[in-house]
This record gives sequence, structure tokens and C-alpha cells, in this order.
Amino acid sequence: MTKIFWNALRLSPVLLGATLLLADRVQANETPADIVVPTATTSQVASQVEPAPQMVISQAPTNNSLAQVTSVSQLSDVQPTDWAFQALQSLVERYGCIAGYPDGTYRGNRALTRFEFAAGLNACLDRVNELIATATADQVTREDLATLQRLQEEFAAEIATLRGRVDALEAQTAELEANQFSTTTVLNGEVIFGISDVFGDSAVGGADLEYNTVVGARARLNFDTSFGGRDLLRTRLQAANFDNTTNETGTAMTRLGFDTNTGNDVEIDDLFYRFPIGNAALVQLNANAGLDSGLFTFNPAFDSTGRGSISRYGQRSSIYRTGGTGAGLSVILNPEGPFTVSGAFIAPTANTPEAGTGVFQGAYTALGQVALRISDTFTIGATYARAYQNTASGINLFGSTGSGNANAPFGDVATEANHYGLQASLQLGTTLNLSGWAGYSTADALVGPAADADIFYWAASLALQDFGREGNQLGIVFGQPPRVTESTIATDPDISYHLEGFYRLQLTENVSITPGVLVIFNPEHNNANDTIYVGTLRTTFSF
Repeated sequence: MTKIFWNALRLSPVLLGATLLLADRVQANETPADIVVPTATTSQVASQVEPAPQMVISQAPTNNSLAQVTSVSQLSDVQPTDWAFQALQSLVERYGCIAGYPDGTYRGNRALTRFEFAAGLNACLDRVNELIATATADQVTREDLATLQRLQEEFAAEIATLRGRVDALEAQTAELEANQFSTTTVLNGEVIFGISDVFGDSAVGGADLEYNTVVGARARLNFDTSFGGRDLLRTRLQAANFDNTTNETGTAMTRLGFDTNTGNDVEIDDLFYRFPIGNAALVQLNANAGLDSGLFTFNPAFDSTGRGSISRYGQRSSIYRTGGTGAGLSVILNPEGPFTVSGAFIAPTANTPEAGTGVFQGAYTALGQVALRISDTFTIGATYARAYQNTASGINLFGSTGSGNANAPFGDVATEANHYGLQASLQLGTTLNLSGWAGYSTADALVGPAADADIFYWAASLALQDFGREGNQLGIVFGQPPRVTESTIATDPDISYHLEGFYRLQLTENVSITPGVLVIFNPEHNNANDTIYVGTLRTTFSF
């Protein structure tokens, strides 16, 4: 018993130094905060809580802390001129009782709560027990031991509370693991509530533009399943009732990016399986996805329907919309490298056995793309697509993003087209993103008299990220939707311009509100048509 007592005395310098350093930072009136407890159970429960950033005081590495430092020089903000440098150096290098933040700092000037102090004291007490067992401490005075005992008694309640929290979290974790939805599937989703209205003197063709303010919603649930950790099976359920403005305005140029109407019936909107082949390739089997599914579209700040552009045309180049959606396959070679080569094939009527349909006899789009990441901030790419459409699939060369003449330049006649596109994305600093695209297409009629058409389109976009506050985004898109420039049937007489602006307000991590305005000048590429304005307020919930 006497030997243990004197061994405890020998260890009190480490405790005294630690407690003096910690006590200087305690604020008794501070509200207790969640902290990281330096025990073996920390890593098991860390995923269940979201504490504010806290300093970790521990003798062993955890998921939230540095590995145990062996020199005080590893703490970047501790200088030899600091008043507590020698004491901290002794605690770190002789006793291993303190570690720093994940970024390599110690933050010795930050105030400490009583709960944090209790965690640090408990860690040092554990270290003392180890050193007592090995009898390696130096001899000290009874006053030091008395100080240690007093501190241990004063913070006994906090230490007990921390241990109780850990026990409770362990119990909750065990309950979740026992009753989880699936060991392989993660559920996530998005819900959009939108208010929109259309303004203008007249619709395309001269009729009065009569449009009442409407409210709609779209709900999506994704079941993301992985069988090996790197693969992904996505099953998306969707229900929506958003209005498509085409009927009222007379042009698809006014379409919003999130307008979908299933009559509120639930349907499978997206179904694909993606898997890697080592690090050489990424393969995706599509049941009903579009060409852009899995491919880089060079417009990362605007591509999302729930968080990006408010318009259909502003989301991405129209070359990714040719062919619509359907069954198919996409392959990306060297997906993690600076130079990638991609290929995709989509058959919109692959599930139909009648004449003029199916995988090989029906409509299809085959796409090839090369992308070059010149630096971490600049990426450029070139895309080619060969498309065939017929009456069974419907004629819509650009997925309702250009004029009616551009989408069906020969009417309801089987058509083949060659599409060429250039895209680029430039990130300036951490907040400014510039992106854009240009596309040129040639189309030929396959039924009736020989006919051909040339089509051109372009757009440029600017995104100011974290504008006003973290998570917010100001976006501007300007461009020319697909336009028939030459044709043996009919050309578009003038030029339409697409202008949109929106500002996404990130209220919380899971809720954002985006007011936006879309302006179409000379709709349907005709100066005789009045300018049309579309206003919307999009609220997005993600989980």
C-alpha cells in the first residue's frame, strides 16, 4: 500500500502540470458542450453525433484527433516564447497526456468548458494509472497529491456524466445496428416545393398569355445499395405534379428544370447499376437513365434540379439530352485520371418488341466523350453523339430545350443526326465557377424527299458560391438555345436569347430556398414574339 502511495506521489507532476494548464482555460459559467471522450468507444459512436469542433485530449489517436505527438513542435501554434511552453513540452514528450486538433494545432488560448476539462483530467488519470503500474514517476510532495485529489473529487460528477453519455450512445448504436433498414442499402431523398408564374404580353403566335400562379411538388426517394463498397445500385422512386409551361407559352424554352408531372403517382424514375473494373474503368448499366447519367457534364454548379439552375436549358449542354431516356450502357475509362474517355448507348424503346423498336431496330443514341483536366481548376471536353429517332420514339432531338423547329426540323419523320459539342469548366479560387458549352448538329430526314438541317446553340454560366454566407450560391446563365441556322425545309428566322438568374439561400444543411427569374427574348427564335418572363420560388428539402 505504501509503495502505491509513493508511486502516486511520483506521478503528480504530470497531473499538476496538466490541471494547471487546463484550469487556466476553464470558464465556470460557460454552457457545457458536447465533447469527444478519449476512450475506445469514441470511434464506435462518432458517426451517430455531430459535435461542434472540439479539442481532443487523449493519449491515443482517435478518428477526430491527431495521432499521439512525440514532440511539441508538431503543434503548429505552440511557440517556445509561450508562457506555458515548458510545461506543455513536458506533458507531451514525457507523459503523452495531450494531443491536438485534427489540423495540427493546440489552440491554447481558447476557453474550455467544465466538461472538456473533465475529459482531459480523466485522460491524464488513466495515464497515471499506467505509470503507477510501471513505477517510473519522480518523487514529489504531498501538496501535489492533495491538489490532484481535490480536482478529481471536484470533477467526479462531470466524469460520471461523460461515462453515462458514452454508455447511452453505445446502447443506441447497438439498437440501430439491430434494427437498421438494410446492411447494404442507404436511403436518401429530396423534396421540392415550387411556386411559379409566367408573365408577358402574349404567348408565341400572338395569343393572350393567360397563366395563373401555380404551386407544385416533386418527391424523390433513392435506395442506394452497395454489395462490395465501390459499386452502386440505385433505385429511385418519384412522384410529382409540376406544370410544364409549354402549352401556355407556346414554347419549350420556358420550361423549368424541375417540372415533372406523374399525376402524383409513384414511379421508378431512375434505375441503374454502376461498378468499377479495378481503377481502369467505371461501367454503368441503365434501365431508364439518360445519357448524362454517370458522365461529367462540365456544369457542376448548375446541373442539379434541386440545387442548381432553375431552367431546363441552363442545367447542361443539350447534347446530353438527345435521345431522351431508356435502357443502355455507359463506360468511363480512367475515371480518376486527368484524361478520361467515355462512351454511352441509350435505346429509348428497348423494352418494346414491335416493328421499329427494340434495342437494335428502334431509336438510339450513341455518344463518345473525351475530357481533359488541365489542372485542379480547369477541365475541357469534346463530345460526339450519333442519334436516330422515329415515330415510335417521338422526334425530339434536344430534349425540349430549343425551338420546336430545332427539336423536329422535318416534323414527325424518322430523323438521324450528328451532334458535336465542346464544354469547359473553370474554378477560380473557392467561390467563383465559370462554365459553358457550344454545340453544332446536322440532321437528315430518312423518309420522304431528301431534307437536311444545321443547328447551333451555346451558353455561358457564372456561379458565385458561398455568396453572402456559407452554402449560398448566386447563379447567372446566358445563351442561345438550339436554333436551325440552315435547312432545306425551314430555318429559324431570328435568334432567341436565354437569360436566368437565381440565388440559393442555404437555410440549414438540409433546407434551401431559391428565388429565380428566367427571361426568354424572341421566343422560338422569332422577333415577332414578345419576351416571356418566368418567376419561381423553389424550396428544396434533402435528407
